[in-house]
Amino acid sequence: MSMIEVLAGGVLSRIRSGLVIGGGPGEADLLAMVRAACADAGRVLGADDILAVTARVKAELWGLGPLQPLVELPDVTDVLVNRPDEVWLDRGSGLTRVPCALGTEDDVRALAVRLAAGSGRRLDEAAPWVDARLGHGIRLHAVIPPVSSGGTLISLRILRPDPFDLPALVRAETLPPAWSGVLAALISSRAAFLISGGTGAGKTTLLASLLSLVPVTERLVLVEDVGELWPRHPHVVRLEARHANVEGRGSVTLDDLVRQALRMRPDRVVVGECRGAEVRDLLAALNTGHAGGCGTVHANATADVPARLEALGALAGLSPAAIRAQAVAALDAIVHVERSGQRRRVIEIASVQRSGPGEFSLLPALIADPNDPVSPGRTGPGWDALSRRLGLASSG
Repeated sequence: MSMIEVLAGGVLSRIRSGLVIGGGPGEADLLAMVRAACADAGRVLGADDILAVTARVKAELWGLGPLQPLVELPDVTDVLVNRPDEVWLDRGSGLTRVPCALGTEDDVRALAVRLAAGSGRRLDEAAPWVDARLGHGIRLHAVIPPVSSGGTLISLRILRPDPFDLPALVRAETLPPAWSGVLAALISSRAAFLISGGTGAGKTTLLASLLSLVPVTERLVLVEDVGELWPRHPHVVRLEARHANVEGRGSVTLDDLVRQALRMRPDRVVVGECRGAEVRDLLAALNTGHAGGCGTVHANATADVPARLEALGALAGLSPAAIRAQAVAALDAIVHVERSGQRRRVIEIASVQRSGPGEFSLLPALIADPNDPVSPGRTGPGWDALSRRLGLASSG
């Protein structure tokens, strides 16, 4: 154990033993206790070491404890705790196991419970999992026994406070350069669209980038289960769902929030992830004058989106025919993103077309070259209709 950890432990012992009275230590209190701990240990620390001890104490009291240094590393997107001696992180090149001293299973569970409580949520035997947003753009998911038989599991998703813009996505080879104008036209033409893809494919990143292109005179109302969208825009209103308490009361669902969003004078209604009955209200909104709405949906391929929407519509009590009729009238395009290995790419843009009474199909408009991320790829049978809708030259 390093001297920093030893001294931080001494300060924490003072705090937890009740030597600090009132609402907790302030900045001056912490510095005084760090100096006292140094004196007790017969150590003389420089300014940098004193700040390091103070930061460690803050992390234990109000932050992520031993996980705090990991989430502060550059480019980290995920920190995963499987056991007290098994921690993994992803810095954009896949999961890597890293050394991290978390103590015992009781310590890991106490950390998870504290983080949940800090976000206003409960984590115990009656509510053995939690999904919440912490400060500084961190999403927490934690599961405790008996649901997780091997011990407490903690998953942290670190969201970028500043979204990529389209040029950055092009530089990262996520987006073919020639497609930037098409995606920008989705926003400028107030087209309604969904971004589809699997878990971790980059749907939220792409959506935040596109929402940053919305004119500053427009009001965005974001509806999410847990806040993950952070577009660079001056007028953003956020609504977040609330899970029921242990008595099964107090739930606020996404479909509740979509209905509330429509009463808030939105220029664009955005559903961060369509995964239930809220799809009914979103499609209804897009069909009743709320142009430019958008969201994301889980699907393994563009062709799977209609079936996915039908399944979500069923949760809202809609028949397949009803959801198809709503979707073809509401949506203009589907943008599909895919994660292959460590690369995330926009691989297809499809046009939503009416294929018969009450029926719809997705016609590929742009298809990426799987072997060349900078190639414009090729156009498909849906390109002419989509380009007309977006005001683009069909031969461009």
